[in-house]
Amino acid sequence: MKFKTNGLILKQQNIGERDKLVWILTQSHGILRAFARGAKNIKSPKCAGTGLLSYSALSVFEGRDSYSVDEAVSIEQFTGLQRDIEKLALAQYFSELCLNLCPVGQEADEQLRLMLNSLYILANDKRPRAQVKVCFEMRLIAMSGYMPDLVMCAGCGEYETPEMVFVPHTGKLFCSACAERQGVQGVRLPAAAVTALRHAVYADADKLFSFVLKEELWEPLSLASEQYVAYMTQKDYPTLQFYKSMGNRE
Repeated sequence: MKFKTNGLILKQQNIGERDKLVWILTQSHGILRAFARGAKNIKSPKCAGTGLLSYSALSVFEGRDSYSVDEAVSIEQFTGLQRDIEKLALAQYFSELCLNLCPVGQEADEQLRLMLNSLYILANDKRPRAQVKVCFEMRLIAMSGYMPDLVMCAGCGEYETPEMVFVPHTGKLFCSACAERQGVQGVRLPAAAVTALRHAVYADADKLFSFVLKEELWEPLSLASEQYVAYMTQKDYPTLQFYKSMGNRE
């Protein structure tokens, strides 16, 4: 059976001298692993369309045990990522998260749109990299069934205090008083950072990146989001460690 779909190439592996094995986040079938025969040849019409982080129009053949890409026409290459090693490293972390969290064999339109919007904003410097990272992490993890409880303090019900504590292994918020009284350990966030964290989870998709935060607040917020992802998925992400090792200069 053959079908057409749009998809983003998240990962690729060379097979022999001519072929590729690609992992694709598709609109209609979620994560697909597919062979792209002859795609290593730069003269092949499939070469650009199956390149890493290429968003492409695909014609896919579904066999008994595997998928194969018959046609791949590139729609967007995100060239701004290829020219900056730190941006590329962050994009590869996003890809690793998608491979771990996005559905297989099911529609993934929302996840694909989130990934494409994040890559576009990152490639074109529309927002600080830390903002793209936090928004992507928190929105994708929430989409995947790990919704944090950020509505109010889990101890006393207070909505907002000057400082609150986010607990990554539970996804709950505590005001400073309740955190101290109950011996709660977590990431301390000023009120503005808590508002930003709530926005990343609860805002409408078209307003996800539409907020501004003081530069000094990005570090604790980024720590809170990446720790939450790590606890919820019980997985380490080498691509994140590589990105962080580069210094993350804006």
